[in-house]
Amino acid sequence: MNLSKQIKRLREEAGFSQEELSEKIYVSRQTISNWENERSYPDIHNLLLLSVLFNVTLDELVKGDVETMKRVIKKDEMNKYSYIMGGTILAAAISFGPVWKIFGDVGLLIPLILWAIGMWAAIKIEKIKKEKNVKTYKEIVAYMEGEDVEQARAERSAGKDLLSKTLIVVVFAAVALAIVLLSLWVSGMF
Repeated sequence: MNLSKQIKRLREEAGFSQEELSEKIYVSRQTISNWENERSYPDIHNLLLLSVLFNVTLDELVKGDVETMKRVIKKDEMNKYSYIMGGTILAAAISFGPVWKIFGDVGLLIPLILWAIGMWAAIKIEKIKKEKNVKTYKEIVAYMEGEDVEQARAERSAGKDLLSKTLIVVVFAAVALAIVLLSLWVSGMF
């Protein structure tokens, strides 16, 4: 996050207008506008005043919230792999019957390759979850929505975790099996 966005974000979080902020640090409203629009930058004296006023360190003011940026990047990455995983596994299940009917046993390579891509994306998601110590569905939702993961983590117990994972796998397997059977039925193979 660059300095101009950081100043604007902190000003808005504090509930100040540009005019109010300018009065508090003894500059013109136009100066605040110039800082927020990257036309100019505050000198060290003004940076110090801003850091005291907003109760942040100079490092936080200048660098921005690095952890927030990392979280956003990981969230975007997790979303990307989730779409890849869901899409390819769904495509594999739907294509199973038709490609088997059209191409015979060799055609089964297509859903197998799609399934392998989906599993690769699932492994990537698991790595992100392990890196961020996110284990349950509630924790994933909290992480994806930028909420407190620790609160969701506190609600988790070992028994619930195992039960919920088993239930998710069973439900997902049943849905995948239903899609494969429907695909076989539609293609006339079943």
